[in-house]
Amino acid sequence: MIARFGGAAFLAALLALPCAAAAETVTLGLDEAEVLRLDQPANTIIVGNPAIADALVQSPQLLVVTGKSYGATNLIVLDAAGEKVGEYALQVGAEARTTVTVQRGPSRYSYSCTPNCNGMLTPGTQKDDFDTLQQQFEGRIGLSRGQMAQ
Repeated sequence: MIARFGGAAFLAALLALPCAAAAETVTLGLDEAEVLRLDQPANTIIVGNPAIADALVQSPQLLVVTGKSYGATNLIVLDAAGEKVGEYALQVGAEARTTVTVQRGPSRYSYSCTPNCNGMLTPGTQKDDFDTLQQQFEGRIGLSRGQMAQ
């Protein structure tokens, strides 16, 4: 009888403990941004793997999170006292509605079809194709910088 009562008391005490809130999942497309509105002001933000996603504080209760490469990481938000006020699971993947991936043997090619299909610089793209696209994009960016300087 005492063992039963002790087990029940232990279970009741365990259930009374505060549970850690589950992290909210935020799904991002590669090179896409998402706005996060916070219930409490943020003082510090921590991104588990900044190579996968980046976060920027726009105001104390407004964050902008951007997907930088494929994968999963987390985002922790701390208040001025250093207490955790938010946690998010960040998942970054390809935009399925507009991205077409062609696998040809060991080579992979990705296209953004919005509505016409154009090559994309994405991790895993076949090296020669990636290098060609990168040169074209860098040239285009260089041209736009020249226009902005005028």
